[in-house]
Amino acid sequence: MVQVLKPEEVTEKYGRLFCRGVFTLVDERNGVAQVIEECSAKGPVEWDACNRKRAGGAITNITVEGNTIIMDTIIGEGELHFGPASKDLGGQGLRSLVVDGDKVRTTWVGLAGASVGIGACMPQGPGTIATEYPDDVKIGGAHKVEVTVITPKLVRVIISVDDTDTKEKGASWSMMLKAARECPVGTFLQHKIIQLNPNVPQKTTNCSSSGVSFAIKESEIPALLDYFKEAFRKNTYSQETTMAYYVGLRIPKDLEEYGWNAKKVIYKPQDALDVAERTGVQVVEITGRRGTIGAVAAIGCFDLGLKAAGLPEDFEN
Repeated sequence: MVQVLKPEEVTEKYGRLFCRGVFTLVDERNGVAQVIEECSAKGPVEWDACNRKRAGGAITNITVEGNTIIMDTIIGEGELHFGPASKDLGGQGLRSLVVDGDKVRTTWVGLAGASVGIGACMPQGPGTIATEYPDDVKIGGAHKVEVTVITPKLVRVIISVDDTDTKEKGASWSMMLKAARECPVGTFLQHKIIQLNPNVPQKTTNCSSSGVSFAIKESEIPALLDYFKEAFRKNTYSQETTMAYYVGLRIPKDLEEYGWNAKKVIYKPQDALDVAERTGVQVVEITGRRGTIGAVAAIGCFDLGLKAAGLPEDFEN
């Protein structure tokens, strides 16, 4: 038998714990997903990251940013390997991630103290719809628990913009960040400033574009895009502003190479449009098309970490 508890029922049963949010993003085209879990402290995040990485299962990569753990996963099932952790340290891992209509089902296994994180903490976090437990569940101590956490099916949308300012007024990164923070649709995830070729003759000062990412239900994507189109139209100072967007968790190699090369090559708008057409990037002219170069490059560089903000020579040594 299985018992199903809503987040508030989990809280009532185990007391208020530490999860601040759970988001599950899927990219069914590429067979991958990403689980983002935010905690109120860094200690549990680092400990969970090490345990989940050690266990393997459906998780392919883990990164920690502040109090947030970001888990790249397959869509499907993987074998868990707790090894010596099961005897001496406890253990915790993701067995499977399954898309079920407009929901995602993630099945977690926890041993000993690690069972608290996946059995009592995550299930009460914002973003969780419900959690399935075995009837005889016991959490903590020397117990083993397997639970299935149900969350909404979300996708990642990257939105970028370039050429919004003049030499006298404006800054693309500032306008983008303000718009993202005030957006009433979806969940704002990341903001990036992408340094581009400083030798471009049409640059204002720094020659950079900007991008943001959101976790959002597929049905809400049109509202998200309409919001940003209107925000850019209202706040740009340029007659060459262009927006671009991309839906998915994996940036195509061709697109990433274009973004990196835009830091040293002087491209034309048509070059960017050609790359966009090949890689699934959608381009929207707001007041003009010159911004296409930087807007497409921002998506290409979005997952490059610190390299997005730098130039190639910054990473030569």
